[in-house]
Amino acid sequence: MTNRCTLQLTVLLCLTGAALSVNYGKLRFKLRSSNSACQTLLWQLITSPQHCLDDRMDFQIPRQVEQPQQFQKEEAMVVMYEMLQQIHTIFRRSFSNAGWNETIVEKLLEELDDQMDCLETALEEIKQEGKFPWENRTALRLKTYYLGILQYLKAKFYGRCAWTVVQVEIFRNVSFLNGLIGALQD
Repeated sequence: MTNRCTLQLTVLLCLTGAALSVNYGKLRFKLRSSNSACQTLLWQLITSPQHCLDDRMDFQIPRQVEQPQQFQKEEAMVVMYEMLQQIHTIFRRSFSNAGWNETIVEKLLEELDDQMDCLETALEEIKQEGKFPWENRTALRLKTYYLGILQYLKAKFYGRCAWTVVQVEIFRNVSFLNGLIGALQD
């Protein structure tokens, strides 16, 4: 009788652990689809960047983001979440001077929200499994990087060219996000 109860308990624990495990394939698919939509929406917002060449700025994204293969899955997820959150914050700013279609910006924000929701759920599961990377220096560097972008916008009074420069930079970010999504291999 005791062996039977032990066996049932063991099976239950195994099944519970399997239910809590992150489905990286499904997560990758959702993130790639949404990220692709973000690229399309950003592309629709791009005006003519040639007249803003004098306003260009090298914001210096952390090098680690450019080399996503170095990240463990959990670290990549934390970095992606931070990037999405910061991009969302930037596009919540006053972009009226940019002359953008507000509907497109709202759709972009919805896609960013969807990606953050997917990652939040997965990160919560990782916390429950005890695999959460609490110290992530790249996420801290990203905060500084995005603060620089916000300061640039403010210094340029959220002007049209400043937004064009930032938009091109965010388009690069979305490409880096694709690389980070690739780090979520099973």
